[in-house]
Amino acid sequence: MKFCVQPGGSLTGTLRVPGDKSMSHRSVMLGSLAEGVTKVSGFLEGDDALATVAAFRAMGVTIDGPDQGCLTIHGVGLAGLQAPSAVLDMGNSGTSMRLLSGILAGQSFDSVLTGDASLLRRPMGRVITPLARMGASIDSQDKGLPPLSVRGGSALQGIHYDLPMASAQVKSCVLLAGLFATGRTSVTEPAPTRDHTERMLRGFGYAVENNNGVIGLEGGGSLRGTDIDIPADISSAAFFLVGASIAPGSDLLLQHVGMNPTRTGVLTILQLMGADITVLNEREVGGEPVADLRVRSAPLRGIDIPQEEVPLAIDEFPALFIAAACAEGTTILSGAEELRVKESDRIASMAAGLTTLGINNEVRPDGIVIHGGELGAGSVETFHDHRIAMSFAMAALRARGPIDILDCDHVATSFPGFANLASEAGLGLEVIPTATSGTR
Repeated sequence: MKFCVQPGGSLTGTLRVPGDKSMSHRSVMLGSLAEGVTKVSGFLEGDDALATVAAFRAMGVTIDGPDQGCLTIHGVGLAGLQAPSAVLDMGNSGTSMRLLSGILAGQSFDSVLTGDASLLRRPMGRVITPLARMGASIDSQDKGLPPLSVRGGSALQGIHYDLPMASAQVKSCVLLAGLFATGRTSVTEPAPTRDHTERMLRGFGYAVENNNGVIGLEGGGSLRGTDIDIPADISSAAFFLVGASIAPGSDLLLQHVGMNPTRTGVLTILQLMGADITVLNEREVGGEPVADLRVRSAPLRGIDIPQEEVPLAIDEFPALFIAAACAEGTTILSGAEELRVKESDRIASMAAGLTTLGINNEVRPDGIVIHGGELGAGSVETFHDHRIAMSFAMAALRARGPIDILDCDHVATSFPGFANLASEAGLGLEVIPTATSGTR
């Protein structure tokens, strides 16, 4: 399908975006490995998170739902997973593949992880290297690409691993493998990344320590089933934060948004650009900070994005690039090489679309320079990347003419219902089925 978005308009009202994708993945993984029952509310019923559900069902875990964001997971304990009868297909989900590889490294059975064409191009050497140091046996294609074949029966040993890049997925993979290892497993990271794995492990009763930036746990413990209320995903909220900031007359309230301090870089960056965002009703739910966000339109200015904020906003940069395109002056991003190996090369993908719409930009190896200007009309490629599609949908709020966004099927991986929710808020978006809809 494609999105056809009419120019202009504003975003108003009150809405709640779907549950946090990172936490949805982890709730299924840890709930399955726990002893007892785990009840989850606010679960994201997107393709990525459902791929994780399907994988654990294939390994013998009974999972009821999802039903309106609710799951009941009947945990089997750390030693209770069963050999799947077929290859585990992770679809488009890099989180599923990287975190699950850590869990599977500690199992007694063999398994194979695969995915769609986009996932098969994403680097997995970054998790294979530390897992091999722990004693795991994992085979990949050339250059560490999937599919991954994990041989069971390996006796894992705890290690200390210095992450070469700031990656919550690699950190989480190593810590999850550490559950099955002998001794202590620990990591240090070059910059703080999202800490949902550590928080959720503690919520399941598993001790995780963070001593001066060294995050570690002892193997051989157990997880206890619990109840989890997943807040709205700040990565999904980011599209509406940007849209309401750039569209004159906007006044939007986003409810129950996760405010984990390792995820709020998008707020800091937008506020540095001059966005009018008010944080309301701050509270804690299930060990995670949550708040309501009121965003009103405001004139934005270009900035040099602080490098310390880059890991805290890594998934939100496609939306932030739209804010930069609508800002007065120049925005400079550096230190963001990680954007090159997401669902697409997000620097190149966004640069191509911005150029199509008449925004001058200069691509750099680790970032981009965007010169604010007037968005035109045109047809934009998504490169099979859900965040590219939703970002350019919001761009139409400030465009001179309609924007056609091609190949939007992948939006369902992280934000099912985006088109309806955005339309209700005031975006002139129409979904058009195409002849190739549903293909990968």
